[in-house]
Amino acid sequence: MSLFGEIAEVAARELKIMAKRPIYVAASVITMAFCTFFFLTFLGKGLPEDLPIGVVDLDGSSISRRFARELDASRLGKTVHYPDFVQARNDMQKGRINAFIVLPAGLNEDVMAYRRPVISYYVNSLYFVGGALAYKQALTMATLSSAAVQREVLRAKGMDEDKIMGMLQPIVIDAHQIGNATTSYQTTLCNMLIPGMLQMIAILLTIYCLGTELKYRTSRKLLELSGGSFGAAIIGKLIPLTVLMLMLGWLCDLLLYHWLHFPVAGSIWNIFLGTTMLVLASEALGIFILGCLPVLRDAISVGSLASMLSLSLTGFTLPVEVMPAPFTGLTCVFPLRHYYLFFIQEGIHATGFGGWYVQLLCFMAFLFLPLLVWRRLKNAYIRQDYPQN
Repeated sequence: MSLFGEIAEVAARELKIMAKRPIYVAASVITMAFCTFFFLTFLGKGLPEDLPIGVVDLDGSSISRRFARELDASRLGKTVHYPDFVQARNDMQKGRINAFIVLPAGLNEDVMAYRRPVISYYVNSLYFVGGALAYKQALTMATLSSAAVQREVLRAKGMDEDKIMGMLQPIVIDAHQIGNATTSYQTTLCNMLIPGMLQMIAILLTIYCLGTELKYRTSRKLLELSGGSFGAAIIGKLIPLTVLMLMLGWLCDLLLYHWLHFPVAGSIWNIFLGTTMLVLASEALGIFILGCLPVLRDAISVGSLASMLSLSLTGFTLPVEVMPAPFTGLTCVFPLRHYYLFFIQEGIHATGFGGWYVQLLCFMAFLFLPLLVWRRLKNAYIRQDYPQN
């Protein structure tokens, strides 16, 4: 039988195995669908809205009431009124509000008399996102309120609007948030979380697909079916899995960048290429892990750890440049890191091949990883001398 015939025989055998074991569908299609649905709905609004922010109004003047109304009218804030500092502090400690602002007694009089009243705000930073956004909202409202008071005073003095705005805002900031104009957490996170789930599933299913032959002592039968060719056995077993993972990855790309209209500056065909290379590199990493540890249980554990670490060390939440030096070098061993750099060049800057060819070479370097453990894994398949459990 020719080499292609042997590969086809192994692939047909693998399809029968996948049909008999629901774990393949559960771990791939169902898991990917659940994660995609979860992240897209959980982050569906883009940014958290109506964060509860307490207001302790000790002045009761028109200025303090206006401040509370404007805070409540904003997208992020929802005003919760408290009669005193103690109740607001207790509710913040219990997690009922993310922050609270104290408007001091005599606020209106101090403003009119140019005595610079102090507005205090307290933020619960234990909840990072809620605390950071509440802090930003409180700081913004305090700054705007200060500018509004100054504008009214200058108007009362008869100064024209151009001079007033020149004094209040001498430098105008023209900000452009490239690739995420609406500051949406959905756009920021889903572009990497969903490929991260795809990488994890590809690594773990590759380990499971090849490791079960060792666990159930069927590797010698597999080699007989492939005519003694270890390469034909590995390729034949991975063809159905690769097709499944590529279909899931391309479907997610269509969902994000075509149906949901996520911003992408470059070509979706190049995004398809990046997803393809991510899947192939992840499978190569899975083979490498199993070759180093030819015990299914141990390899699955290491593969899970690597997948979880890659989400933290990719750089889309914390820049790699500010990580400790040992972790900076460690980031390059994860395919998701290179996909992230690829997406920045293609999805945000639309640089084309000239911008991400280095990442393409890195993906291709992953494909050589199985060669480092080829002989070890082949001997494990032949001798079956590693523990099953």
